[in-house]
Amino acid sequence: MEHNDQYFEGILQLRNPTKEIMRFVYSVQEKGGIRLVSKEKKVPNGYDLYFMSNKKLLNVGKMLKESFPGRLEVSSRLFSRNRQTSREVYRMSVLFRHFSIKKGDNINFKGDSMKILSLGEKILVQDIYTGKKYSIRYSDFERYSR
Repeated sequence: MEHNDQYFEGILQLRNPTKEIMRFVYSVQEKGGIRLVSKEKKVPNGYDLYFMSNKKLLNVGKMLKESFPGRLEVSSRLFSRNRQTSREVYRMSVLFRHFSIKKGDNINFKGDSMKILSLGEKILVQDIYTGKKYSIRYSDFERYSR
């Protein structure tokens, strides 16, 4: 189905993206052979990419979460109702906030020095002084790591 350049079903909001992340998103688009992104908009701290398919948008968001450290938030809101099928049409927003950390980095979390052991659903860290291991949610990491 052919759409114009203004058509979109959802927005991928990339915050603090690296060039590698941008290449990753566009390489996913090229693999499918069809255009997924209808518009790209530069915003403070990142980009908004307007996707033509909510399904593809969710897939790209999940692939980003698996491949890069960061927090993924998905939200949707009712946009309209399809006149032909009477189904509700939703606009989806997928926020990916990238953290520039990697395994082996030393960080300061709540005043304690920690070493990152692994990055997954949560961040697994080890206190440098006591050796005790902790699991940190990305939202807590964002709030308390200064």
